[in-house]
Amino acid sequence: MSARRIGLLYTGGTLGMVRSAAGYVPDRGLQQALAQHLPAPGTGGLPHWTLIETERLIDSAEALPADWLAIAQTLAKHYDAFDGFVVIHGTDTMAYTASALSFALRGLRKPVILTGAQIPLGEARSDARNHLIGALQLAADHPLPEVMLFFHGRLMRGNRATKVASDELDAFDSPHCAPLARAGIALETGPGQALPLPDAEAFQLVPPARADVAVLRLWPGLQVERLRRFLAPPLGGLVLQSYGAGNGPVSLPGFLELLAQASAGGTVIVNVSQCVRGRISAAYATGTAWAQAGVVGGLDLTLEAAVTKLHHLLALGFDPDLIRQQLPRPWRGECSPTATPA
Repeated sequence: MSARRIGLLYTGGTLGMVRSAAGYVPDRGLQQALAQHLPAPGTGGLPHWTLIETERLIDSAEALPADWLAIAQTLAKHYDAFDGFVVIHGTDTMAYTASALSFALRGLRKPVILTGAQIPLGEARSDARNHLIGALQLAADHPLPEVMLFFHGRLMRGNRATKVASDELDAFDSPHCAPLARAGIALETGPGQALPLPDAEAFQLVPPARADVAVLRLWPGLQVERLRRFLAPPLGGLVLQSYGAGNGPVSLPGFLELLAQASAGGTVIVNVSQCVRGRISAAYATGTAWAQAGVVGGLDLTLEAAVTKLHHLLALGFDPDLIRQQLPRPWRGECSPTATPA
């Protein structure tokens, strides 16, 4: 049994929800539910854990960048008191929060594992118990120094995970990064490679919240005038979800010109694929056209990682050119360094 102390941070989400007349809602009775469904802290193969509740319990569909910051601040406040953390979070935007925390929590030498459930803890067939037990044991026994997401037996790098199913228990995937650990009959690390442990304790919180970032998914029939309105200032950053390996209607009159004008005006535009698997490639002529318009190729960034990395780089006060340089460079393992930008 591990002697490590784990902070169990409850932010809301399906795992701790209860039935109401209006449907499932977040509930502050989680401590009682945990006592009913889990072994006591420090028993039954679990480490010593302490429940911490955030002031604002949310359905994660209601999450805002300010909530990323509040969670990061809570973790920073309790950082010295625990050997690792498990964050209970709703599944809808869990990958956004995991990505944001990966950039905000610098110099981690402790694990931060986000988890949740598709079915509330108190319901029959709930997946919550296995997720909580697995995350707590992994945080204690395999303390990898990064922000991760644990779901359905797989421990994934947080900024590589994305939600792929709304009605299946196996709700998350990590298309471009192998799991860091698996929870089968035994807990086993690999095959993915964890980030290296920093040489010295250098933990610090960098606020991730910045409001003027938007997402535009291309679709057949997009009108240039609509794009013009979308790009109206102030807009610090835009994640453009293109087709396939980075394709778009570059021959549409005015399309590239508008993107170039926005880029010249200081808006940072990053191109990521609508496809769950695959990456932005320079193999197509459209890649050259994007680059000439000032659009950055997002490699194999997930949408969630692209959005939160833009938030983070803008919050650091970097100028647009420096942000464009840093977007395709891996900061916390969020993209593959061997990928070629478009």
